[in-house]
Amino acid sequence: MLFISLLIRLTSKGPVLYWSDRVGFANSIYKMPKFRSMKVDTPEMATHLMLNPDKFLSPIGSFLRRSSLDELPQLISILKGDMSFVGPRPALFNQDDLIALRLEKGLDKLLPGLTGWAQVNGRDELSISDKVALEVEYMQNKSFWFDLKILWLTFLKVINKKGVSH
Repeated sequence: MLFISLLIRLTSKGPVLYWSDRVGFANSIYKMPKFRSMKVDTPEMATHLMLNPDKFLSPIGSFLRRSSLDELPQLISILKGDMSFVGPRPALFNQDDLIALRLEKGLDKLLPGLTGWAQVNGRDELSISDKVALEVEYMQNKSFWFDLKILWLTFLKVINKKGVSH
């Protein structure tokens, strides 16, 4: 993590970590850290909603995202108890449609995860309703073995660099 921090400092202005307001357990807001992959002046919105997200990437931002290395600081949130290794990915505070649908389905009762069933089944390509349907499936089948399966599938996706659009 020290090497990544150094690369970020050497290639772009601004802090190494980006602290994002996210929706956690019981719809509480918490600060989630990520290695900063975007320029400092990037609008605070989901990347898939941007017209041209690549123009906001830092010089090593694309690499950090495609390798999922930008997610490593979330281990801090796991240690603090704000997140789990497996669960629905934490929504941005302003993703009202996703938050409302998760609340309706009872998904606010789960800790958000570093990875999840939706991430290994499509990640950025999924519609919000498809993503929530997979999260409900996870909630209904949650177990130690299911979590291990999701962690293994996540590892394979990261190694193969599949499912990351930017």
